[in-house]
Amino acid sequence: QVQLVESGGGSVQPGGSLRLSCAASRVIGSIYSMGWYRQAPGKQRELVATITTSGSADCIDSVKGRFTISGDNAKNTVYLQMNSLRPEDTAIYYCNVVIWFGSLESRWGQGTQVTVSS
Repeated sequence: QVQLVESGGGSVQPGGSLRLSCAASRVIGSIYSMGWYRQAPGKQRELVATITTSGSADCIDSVKGRFTISGDNAKNTVYLQMNSLRPEDTAIYYCNVVIWFGSLESRWGQGTQVTVSS
């Protein structure tokens, strides 16, 4: 069973920075992509950013220029550097991994809270 361990969440003031990490272990098959989603109170979970093992990255418009996703294939780890944080970035951030093992399968981390408040 794939295990995803997230770290790096916390509370910051507007304009601050945080770096999220997510390490995947017990992976059977090959990782196709890793990414971050978030869910704010009363809202649906939304994609924030993803990166494939070939290095192709994408993110939603609201975080472009502020958030950067990167990955370390050797460590099965994905990072999300979040700068210029805004109160509207407050949410639980979930790590996601898509694995190829005969078919594409998606797995989720337990989530880490990010709170941006003055």
